[in-house]
Amino acid sequence: MSRPRVLVARLDSFGDVLVAGPAVRAVAAGASHVTMLCGPQGAPAAELLPGVDRVRVWAAPWVTETARPIDDAVLAEFRALVAEERPDEAVVLTSFHQSPLPLALLLRLTGVPRVSGASVDHPGSLLDVRLRPGEDLPEDVPEPERALRIADAAGFRLPPEEDGRLVVRHDAVAPRSVAGLGRYVVVHPGASVPARSWPASHHRELVAAYAERGVPVVVTGSSGERDLTAAVAGATGIDLGGRTTPAELAAVLAGAEVVVVGNTGPAHLAAAVGAPIVSLFSPVVSAVRWAPYAPLVELLGDQAAPCRLSRARECPVSGHPCLSTVRIEDVLAAHDRLLDRASRMEPRSLRSAPEGAA
Repeated sequence: MSRPRVLVARLDSFGDVLVAGPAVRAVAAGASHVTMLCGPQGAPAAELLPGVDRVRVWAAPWVTETARPIDDAVLAEFRALVAEERPDEAVVLTSFHQSPLPLALLLRLTGVPRVSGASVDHPGSLLDVRLRPGEDLPEDVPEPERALRIADAAGFRLPPEEDGRLVVRHDAVAPRSVAGLGRYVVVHPGASVPARSWPASHHRELVAAYAERGVPVVVTGSSGERDLTAAVAGATGIDLGGRTTPAELAAVLAGAEVVVVGNTGPAHLAAAVGAPIVSLFSPVVSAVRWAPYAPLVELLGDQAAPCRLSRARECPVSGHPCLSTVRIEDVLAAHDRLLDRASRMEPRSLRSAPEGAA
């Protein structure tokens, strides 16, 4: 029996696509061709994933970051895309708060014969393979494992030699300002929403504290975060804000002794390159699901704070206590614990599936 052409969809952000990586590799192991369908924010991450033959970008009207009117032009655009890719089936990957049904409807209208996904709502004829979140799909599992379970239900499994960790391609080098450093720490001060941000003043103090230790600091961020990265880097840090492609950022993170980062896409990129991570994690979303999926993680932040699981974009609690109470010395102590743990681990275990955040 010939192997199918499969469209794997993950329509939201950069980090969301990265954590779908193990599921994509599982599909690739049983498919003749894998098309990754992503929104504009997630497509750069898909370009880094092993197992993807082609990345297609489509801005879904129901995704917050790409919301636009749904009309005949949008439907025609989607039909043309699917006609070009000719998938035999589709695997729709979503998080617990998302539904695969809008995309499944469009896939049905374009004639895709088999569609798999996880849906709380009854899908009628929209899904051929349906997992029921909270029933046959546990929800308190890391997001990469959730995606793998959806792929498995569709009939796609990782090869026995695969460990299921996050992985990206390594086909870029770090900028010259970093390549010759030897030892360095990466501090990534930005976050996808304000409620997940450690205060900028804390980041700047951390960079200064590392300078006192004699440890070079590379400050990373997107082109829209240049003012932030410049302020955090100050006179001692190396400011790479807006100066790296995703592949170059992966190279920078891969060379870091430790990466200090909030709950944002580069945290998952750091996990995918095997970097030790100090995770400044706001509990507005579940750490079980969204903490970096890596063997060397130190999780900081009050996970029992009043904002817990609120999914707030702006902090609902005065003073942002879940993260603002994390001290510079807490981060430095977490850094030292990571180095101690790394020194006691076998090299193979650094590349294995995680045992959970510390």
